[in-house]
Amino acid sequence: MDILALLPAFGGVLWTIIAFVIALSVIVAIHEYGHYIVGRWSGIHAEVFSLGFGPVLWSRMDGRGTKWQIALLPFGGYVKFLGDANAASAPDGEAVAGMTAADRRRTMLGAPLWARTATVAAGPIFNFVLSIGIFSAIAMSQGSVRVPLTVGEMAAIPTVHDLRAGDEVVAINGVALPDYHDPAFNKVIADLPRITTLPWTVRRDGAEIAVTGPYPMPPLVHQLSPQSAAVAIEMKPGDVITAIDGGAIASFAELKEAVERAEGRPLLLTVWRDGAEMEFALVPKRVDEPQAGGGFRTSWRIGIMGGMVFTPAADWAGPRQALMAGVAGTWEIMRGSVSGLWHMVTGAISSCNMSGPLGIAEVSGQMAAQGPTNFIYFIGVLSAAVGLLNLFPVPVLDGGHLVFYAYEAVTGRAPGERALQILMTLGLTLILSMMLFALFNDIFCP
Repeated sequence: MDILALLPAFGGVLWTIIAFVIALSVIVAIHEYGHYIVGRWSGIHAEVFSLGFGPVLWSRMDGRGTKWQIALLPFGGYVKFLGDANAASAPDGEAVAGMTAADRRRTMLGAPLWARTATVAAGPIFNFVLSIGIFSAIAMSQGSVRVPLTVGEMAAIPTVHDLRAGDEVVAINGVALPDYHDPAFNKVIADLPRITTLPWTVRRDGAEIAVTGPYPMPPLVHQLSPQSAAVAIEMKPGDVITAIDGGAIASFAELKEAVERAEGRPLLLTVWRDGAEMEFALVPKRVDEPQAGGGFRTSWRIGIMGGMVFTPAADWAGPRQALMAGVAGTWEIMRGSVSGLWHMVTGAISSCNMSGPLGIAEVSGQMAAQGPTNFIYFIGVLSAAVGLLNLFPVPVLDGGHLVFYAYEAVTGRAPGERALQILMTLGLTLILSMMLFALFNDIFCP
């Protein structure tokens, strides 16, 4: 066996594991810190703050009597408060019963209802804050597309053209270009002749001139979808698809139409990369895509996202605009997650849309391979999903504890210890069953 031949594959697996551990650790640390800090503010003492489970690799005790530790298995974490029997915050009734009134107040069981509710809710809320912060920061860094549309950085393409950075686009093929954010913009582009070069009118150095420019949205790979057919054959951002099954194409729309017409049939792509042509054979995958008006649509896709032939010049986005983008992005992740889960339960879409730890790890590695911005964006997406998952009213999860507190607020008494034990066992069984189902999907779904 050639050991050296295995090194690239081993390196890919190692990179995937590292990316997954980093993403998960950031999300878990933020989630558990939410519990810890709000608990501390509420007068509840944390005995242990742990990243990971199992044997402790490192620990230190702070001045407040909290043990901070990193454990061997980096697949979660927990905060153990005073009076908790375990990492799941199950109360240790016997231990609490023997405490003084002052010490009992510092436990989760003995704290006022408002303090317990705030402490439990803080974990998911901190996840949402992380997502909003990430999406806002990305929106601020990318800025808002300048008006009028101005050429920023040109992509490397095989087409000879005269466009330059700084050109303000006035018209393409004699048609005035609407504002970039106007819905009519995409219609103008869609109606252009699908040829590799077109006449452009641009404003350069204060004067309007006619130049030869490329098709504005060519079959250029801007980004790759994780776990897609394009990722499987190792296509890269910056690749330009020049032909499908030997037939030349000039627009991204032609690529999309060809993939949909094939309905899963293998395709042969001719790809231009760094001045050289190569061929890739791939098989489109059937995917369930969320729609703007709700619901899902099943389509054939190869996992390539396109865009303009140049990066539009952008102006700085203000804090308010960036924050609105962050909130909207986080809300969309939550809405899409709930919609997707409902459609899987009702059978409207395939249950293979639910990924487990192997699938999430694979996506982590693929997003990290596409650059730090994509990886950080993925952390934001995953953080919103984790925050939402923890709010589900399932015992063991934060949402289950909040349901118990709601019951206590209405009835004036907490659920009995025996009832709590039964409900926690049922909740843990449900969570483990879902994890096994998701792991089954990771292994056996196409």
